[in-house]
Amino acid sequence: MASMLGLLEARESAARERVEDLRDEAARMAAALEAAEIELDRRVIAREELVDALAASAEATTAAAEAEGEEVPAPVPVSASVPGAIVPPWREGLSVSVLSLDNQRILNVLQDRPGHEPVRAKDIAAALGIEVTVAAKVEGVRSKAKRLGERGWLLQEASGAFSAGRRLVAGPVGGSSA
Repeated sequence: MASMLGLLEARESAARERVEDLRDEAARMAAALEAAEIELDRRVIAREELVDALAASAEATTAAAEAEGEEVPAPVPVSASVPGAIVPPWREGLSVSVLSLDNQRILNVLQDRPGHEPVRAKDIAAALGIEVTVAAKVEGVRSKAKRLGERGWLLQEASGAFSAGRRLVAGPVGGSSA
């Protein structure tokens, strides 16, 4: 019986060491994740600041050229973003073409609803032809809609439903709303 007890104690000790090793690894991974998130935030802020500075510079150049009576060249169109790209904050005159096609489709579903009543993510997914019996697919739609709400493209109700809230400017890519 003593040898059985010794065997169990040895296994317990090995399991305890494994747990400690995994805790250490989890702590290292958490630190690495935090550092990566900080770097991502810095890069997002840098890109947004650059876009704002370039827009302000372009406006100033256009205003100066118009004041001097020069012909102002047409602005270069912005191409649609790639899937998974960051959703820019909504601002007056910004076209939906800056959004990914998935986000444009979500906006179109909400804008094309009669009465613009708030809609739950499951109903948006159904309107997009996504299989609503797969919870992960509905969660993907909910995540995109929440991000659009956080950035001002949609209104998110307290109930968790979403609505268009405003008419958006359609762009050259994927917008049927005007």
